[in-house]
Amino acid sequence: MSEQFDVAILGAGSAGYACALRAAQLGLTVALVDEGPVGGTCLHRGCIPTKSWLQAARVRQSVVTAPSFGIGAELGQVDAAAILGYAEGVVGQLYKGLQGLVASRGIKVVTARGALVTDQRGPGIDVDGSVLRARAVVIATGAEPVTLGLAVDGTHILTSWQALQLSTLPERAIVLGGGVIGVEFASMWADLGVQVTLVEATASLLPTEEPDLSRILHAALVKRGIDIRLSSSVSAARVTDDAVRVELEDAALEADVLLVAAGRRPLLEGIGLDEAGVERAGAHIAVDENLRTTARGVYAAGDVVAGPQLAHRGYAHGLFVAEHIAHTQGKNSQRPTLGPDSNIARITYSHPQVASVGLTRQQAEVDGAVEVADYPLRGNGRALISRAPGQRETGVVRVIRRAGGEIVGVHAVGDDVSELIAEGSLLVGWGATPEDLRDIIHPHPTVSEALAEANLKLAGSPLHMHS
Repeated sequence: MSEQFDVAILGAGSAGYACALRAAQLGLTVALVDEGPVGGTCLHRGCIPTKSWLQAARVRQSVVTAPSFGIGAELGQVDAAAILGYAEGVVGQLYKGLQGLVASRGIKVVTARGALVTDQRGPGIDVDGSVLRARAVVIATGAEPVTLGLAVDGTHILTSWQALQLSTLPERAIVLGGGVIGVEFASMWADLGVQVTLVEATASLLPTEEPDLSRILHAALVKRGIDIRLSSSVSAARVTDDAVRVELEDAALEADVLLVAAGRRPLLEGIGLDEAGVERAGAHIAVDENLRTTARGVYAAGDVVAGPQLAHRGYAHGLFVAEHIAHTQGKNSQRPTLGPDSNIARITYSHPQVASVGLTRQQAEVDGAVEVADYPLRGNGRALISRAPGQRETGVVRVIRRAGGEIVGVHAVGDDVSELIAEGSLLVGWGATPEDLRDIIHPHPTVSEALAEANLKLAGSPLHMHS
């Protein structure tokens, strides 16, 4: 028997469940369809478990450096099974809370594989022959790892999700891909005592970030013992009795595991897009400025739409689509707006971290002259306090403005710089100028002072920097 809803959502990841929660909050009846648990990749197979493992790696490094701070500590063995249990505990707690939120808003959750249908009765989601009819349908099926045709077996050749399920750590690992996922895993494994080789096809790590900051990250990872091979492509990988052999164009590598971290692609196959008349834009779904597809009443949100694959972008898409649908159905008097992808912050949670929002220097210079100010974290009290004695602080905070105008980019590399980037998002999103920020007092000692200092330099009144 068919059921009728105001909005039905295919996919319960960041974009899907955010859309469901906001739509229900606005008084719409909502169905949420996914064969997996609510929360999707980010909660169960990506962001949260990965950052939990990174936190465990950070704790291990705290033990390693503890004697430098005058604290007696002895480093023991890494218990990967216990770390896995810790990560699963964090996921479980968040999942329980999310289930409660969804239930409290009266959202119908259907745990099954669905497919889009459109006919003379309008759009809907087919679930095992039963159609959930809706005035609007949202496609938010997310993305899956790119495997480059390599024979992923879950033992020696792994995706990121399989790597997060390891109960014992490899002694040697090859990480294929120098983007966010590859850099995070390489950093994490190295801090947990694994011998890591990182292979990247382009000429730099994190190729979409500021080149100067990527070079600082590169140097920091090399100093910690990671073997980085840039401008290198894998031509083949084969599993031997107890290892994996990876063939590069000019060398051969051998390790216990190969992590394929070469990016993610939208999950679009088998969900009825072509039959419903939904056009594609390359590997993604084609949408207009309101995230509407070419099929009437059908929207797309999150990783299925071309742009940065970020959970918080998914949230933003989900909220926007819910508010837009509610507006068209007379349940929301305000017409929502969706900001540009360039205003969405990006963070790599490696050691050191890389965080950025807005335009790079090269992107900003396309539209004219820019002014750039760097503040080195070696002059920041909080950053120095956090470093083990004898360790050199190489982090930098960079602010980019249009000549005499607004701030268009904030970029940082260093420990805990992820905590700066929300303020950077405000500056870029609101089109603030360094002069606007000059009189805002930042507490001391905090890493946030580095952002203030860079702005003071651009405003012509540096305090802890030479003019």
